[in-house]
Amino acid sequence: MRSLAGLAAIVAAASVFLYLLSTHLPPGPEQLQARGQDRGLDRGEDRDYMLKFPSDLDELRELADMLKFYKREHHGYVLLLFCSAYLYKQSFAIPGSSFLNMLAGAIFGPWEGLVLACLLTTLGSTLCFLLSATFGKQHVLHFFPDKVALLHRKVEENRSSLFFFLLFLRFFPMTPNWFLNITCPVLNIPMPIFFFSVLIGLIPYNFICVRTGSMLSEISSLDDIFSWSTLAQLLAIALVALVPGALIKRYSEGHLKVDGMDGNGSSREEIKKERKRR
Repeated sequence: MRSLAGLAAIVAAASVFLYLLSTHLPPGPEQLQARGQDRGLDRGEDRDYMLKFPSDLDELRELADMLKFYKREHHGYVLLLFCSAYLYKQSFAIPGSSFLNMLAGAIFGPWEGLVLACLLTTLGSTLCFLLSATFGKQHVLHFFPDKVALLHRKVEENRSSLFFFLLFLRFFPMTPNWFLNITCPVLNIPMPIFFFSVLIGLIPYNFICVRTGSMLSEISSLDDIFSWSTLAQLLAIALVALVPGALIKRYSEGHLKVDGMDGNGSSREEIKKERKRR
């Protein structure tokens, strides 16, 4: 009970901080204020509507446009707001990092956005790891006993190549990233190995999302999609997505034991049992 109370207190404190940060914006550029007036809204109403986690591409582009305006005069504030929102999602295992990665590309550009996404993903996942180790071990075992047992067997089988096994799981999401973050403390994964497996293993995923966000912010017509610049970026995205995964998969065939795991981290025997129950 103490563990739940402690975790709830941390979540509440982080939520209050993020709320205050997002509702006490500095004065925005004249273009943004004029846009709010054209809609018949005052600055406060426009701000409340815009500042929320995006759930689709339209909301993503609208939020990116607004934050790019603010970034011209308040770069530090926008950076603090983005980092706080990203760490909030990652630390508490809230889905939706793909939209934030695309937002990073749209606001900060492809390279600065990629560095930010990689660092924030790693730091947020590490915070999630620490929260799970401090407050959630028994709850993870209680709610996911079968999946934890399967992962534990695979970790022990690949203990000699543990770092590459974790890289394999990041490149090929046989278990969701949030589940790996909360389960690794239960499996006694050393912190350095966990840290660098996240930092390196999610580079292709982060690159794809950040580049996509950067492209979406630059495309204004169908002609832009078929430009040489856009096609070159699409080719780079395809290479980054395929080449590292192919290399890790080739290595895994001779060095790792991952048989019996499906896309959700469940064994084939468990799937058969579940089908018989139905």
